[in-house]
Amino acid sequence: MKSEKLEEKSYKFARRVIKAYKYLITKKEYILSKQFLRSGTSIGANIIEAQYAISKKEFRAKMSIALKEAAETRYWINLLKDENYFKENEAASLMLDLNEIISMLVKVVKNAT
Repeated sequence: MKSEKLEEKSYKFARRVIKAYKYLITKKEYILSKQFLRSGTSIGANIIEAQYAISKKEFRAKMSIALKEAAETRYWINLLKDENYFKENEAASLMLDLNEIISMLVKVVKNAT
């Protein structure tokens, strides 16, 4: 099912975010990295919560929150790259995965009416 694929992708992405966070704290970057960790792992958590929604309205709301968290994560990746915490290729790799998740979330939110 599509939601299972989205759950799997967001889970794998969250694991990448955790690894990146561990790398960032070795560079003594604590503030931006914590924001990145929070938003990047929240995407999947909201997707899981949506699967147990009690109504279509609640499902759409949780998926919309996941989409907002993904957009915020994009912001942190760009900022961390521009401040030279991520190399260009590292940021591009994260963005590739994130953009795929965002694309899937946009379709889910649009179809959840």
